[in-house]
This record gives sequence, C-alpha cells and structure tokens, in this order.
Amino acid sequence: MGRAFVYVILGGGVAAGYAALEFARRGGYSRGELCIISEEAVAPYERPALSKGYLLPEGPARLPGFHTCVGANDELLTTKWYKENGIELVLGTKVMAADIRRKTLLTATGETISYKNLIIATGARALKLEEFGISGSDASNICYLRNLDDADKLVKVMRSCSGGNAVVIGGGYIGMECAAALVTNKIKATMVFPENHCMAHLFTPKIAEYYENYYISKGVTFIKGTVLTSFEKDSTGKVTSVILKDGKHLPADMVVVGIGIRANTSLFEDQLLMDQGGIKVNGQMLTSDGSVYAVGDVAAFPIKLFDGVIRRLEHVDSARRTARHAVAAILEPSKPRDIDYLPFFYSRVFTLSWQFYGNNIGEVVHFGDFTTSNSPRFGAYWVDKSLIRGAFLEGGSREEYEAISNVVRRKVKVANIAELEKQGLMFAIQESQKDIPDGGLVLSEKPMFIWHATAGVIAAASIAAFGYWYGRRRRRW
Repeated sequence: MGRAFVYVILGGGVAAGYAALEFARRGGYSRGELCIISEEAVAPYERPALSKGYLLPEGPARLPGFHTCVGANDELLTTKWYKENGIELVLGTKVMAADIRRKTLLTATGETISYKNLIIATGARALKLEEFGISGSDASNICYLRNLDDADKLVKVMRSCSGGNAVVIGGGYIGMECAAALVTNKIKATMVFPENHCMAHLFTPKIAEYYENYYISKGVTFIKGTVLTSFEKDSTGKVTSVILKDGKHLPADMVVVGIGIRANTSLFEDQLLMDQGGIKVNGQMLTSDGSVYAVGDVAAFPIKLFDGVIRRLEHVDSARRTARHAVAAILEPSKPRDIDYLPFFYSRVFTLSWQFYGNNIGEVVHFGDFTTSNSPRFGAYWVDKSLIRGAFLEGGSREEYEAISNVVRRKVKVANIAELEKQGLMFAIQESQKDIPDGGLVLSEKPMFIWHATAGVIAAASIAAFGYWYGRRRRRW
C-alpha cells in the first residue's frame, strides 16, 4: 500500500513552508501532486517564535498566529491554505527509510510514498547532553527547545518555577533568548558555557561585553569557561542542582539546554554526498542525485560571496531563501541560476535587536556607542585584504541595515582603517548613496535578504516580540 506524488517535501519546518509557498506562487503542479511529510502534528510554522513570543508571560504567541510566511502580506499558511492550494499535508508521520534509487520513502506505519522530485527539508535536531557523556537529561525539569512540543514543556516548567532558579547550559542563540525569557517570567537565570563570552561564534569580545552587561542588569548571571558534569536530583527524579567541572553546585528548579544542533541527514548519509555536516548541494540546491534537492539547515551550499566556499547555515533566513530557490530550479530547469545568498543572522531580545551580514573574518573595526543601555546603536565591520567582509549593527533602522548589508555584498574597499572607525555607520550610508543617481538612501534594487529581514521584524511584531512587550509594561508603570 502506498501513495505517489510528483513532488514531495520531507520535513515540516520553515523551509518546507516557504517551499510550498513558492510552488503555490509559481504553479506548475496539479492538485494532489505535491505533499509535505512532517513528524509534527501541525502545519509548518515560524520556528524563531518558539524562543521569543511563545515564551512571553502575557499575550504569548500561539498557533495559528505564527504559521509560516507570517509577515508576507499577512498570509498565514494554515492547514486551510494548504487544502485550498491543493497541497497534501501528511502530518504526524515519521519516515524510517529512504531509497534514492527507487525514489521511495518508507513511513513508520509501513506505507511507501514515491516521488518524482524530492526536497529534503529535514532541518536539524537539538544536541543532547548524553552525546557529551552526561546522563539524566530526561528529567521532567530539563528542557530543550527545537519544536512545538519542546516549547510547550518549557512553558509548563517555567510556570511551575516562578521566583525560582534556572540554569541555562549554552551561550548561543537558544541560551541567550531563553535566558531573556526566564527573567521575563520572574525566574532567576544563570548561564553556563565553556567559551570566554556569549555568542562566541559571532560576537567579538567587545560586542559580547555589551550584551552580557545588559543581561546582568536584567538579573542574569554568567558563569563562563566551564561546563556541567552532572546533576543532583530529588526522590522524584527532578534536578535540584547542577554540578560544574570545578565542583560548584548551582541550585536549579529547572534547566534549559542549548548546546547546538546537528543536521538530520541519517536517512541519506550512504546515498548522497555530504559536506560540512550536511547534504552537499550545488547552486540550484541540487544534491548528487538529479531528482533530490536539499534546503535549510540540512543543506551545505556554495556561497558566492565567499568565492564558492561550501557552508551550512543554521538560520531561518537561509531556510527561507534556499527553499524558494530550490523550487524555482525545479519548475524552471531551462533557466539554471545559482543562488547568490548573503549570509544573514539576527536576534531580538528584551528591547534589543541586531543584524549581521556576511562573514566575521579579518580585522574588526568597532563603531558607535557601547555605553548606553537606552536605545543603543553600535556595530562593527570585518575587513579582510582591505575589503569589507562582514558587518554587525545593533539598534539600526531599516535603511541603516540595508546600508551595512550593501557594503558587505559589494565587498566595498577600505582605504584607511582609522577613517573607517571614525566614520562608523556613516561609511556604509555614504557608500549606499553612491548606488543611485539622486543620492537617496533606498537601494535601486531591493535584495531578497532585505525582504526577509523586514518579514522577520513584522513576524516578531505580530507575535508580540520582547521589545513590544517591555515597552507596554513601561507605559503601564
């Protein structure tokens, strides 16, 4: 027993939702020819909401308010949308095996689903403590955060710990965003990570110092340069304290673990070429098999800006862009076009909001005011071989973010580092003004990554992001 489709999207995250939207916009399929297979029981949704609006103590985000494509003209891809567009959702379904040669997928129920073209959008899973030799992370008050079930558990545990102590393991995206959520929910948060500063893969020490000081002012404690080794538990199996490598015991009513992710490639590791921990694809997101594409966190693809170096990018913007590009390549094979993606990362916590573009290699040039806690605006450029390779900005306007992204994409030449530091953000603004005859700030052609940045901001606002919530509280006070 089985079903057959022309197009199958395997995975139910952000990339799957945007691939479906691109199919619907372009057409090229008939009702019943396209399906999404997802282990989750709900239609694809904007995963960033889980570490932001979903965790708010007041007016939290809930489905269907953040199904995929929120912010794209207020279009919500609910189950009704998929039905109206002739796309079949196969939800709550785990695929146990894939046979690339036969073009079939075998589900846990024993059903065989065949395809003509497959888009792998399996994303990534959260790394577990057990993978680092630490047992006991199945305790009821230890939380991970990757999907809706994880978020529901985290919310439930937070509500039972008001006024208590939480230990956050990890200093990356999940650690930073969950720590902000914990103190917002009146829970004391202590962050533990082995690096010298938070967001070590992206932030410079100076940038990290600003955010750490801001978090400290909100009640977060940092313990850096160490790791946990074990837990103490009570008679019910709940964690009561976290034991660190130096022997220190941290009281814990709950623990949040955010120690990274790993791409879900197991179904295809012996059948497709791998690279950078993911599935290797070309500029059309095509794998080593001519009928299989990979997108989102699971895809390792060439970055033109980095001279074609293969990278696997773990961010929602990459998931959106690669998904749409793959569908375009499938439906218009006679018009091959390599993806030209500008790596883009962002986050929103408390009243803060930053964006980063490009690559953090080369000499760092900081600019702006790193001292104010009220509406800060500061940033950095990364300069390599006299060219701007990356740029970071906190607290910018839409036009300012466009400006820094523009100088990165164009690899603008820097004649004098000292002058660049002196000019700061104005350097990017002035360079952007050179792009159009009238000297206006809006770029002559708005890149797609800017649309996604804007959509992300709209999405965050629509789910009552942290900045909005805090502003509302201050007005009440």
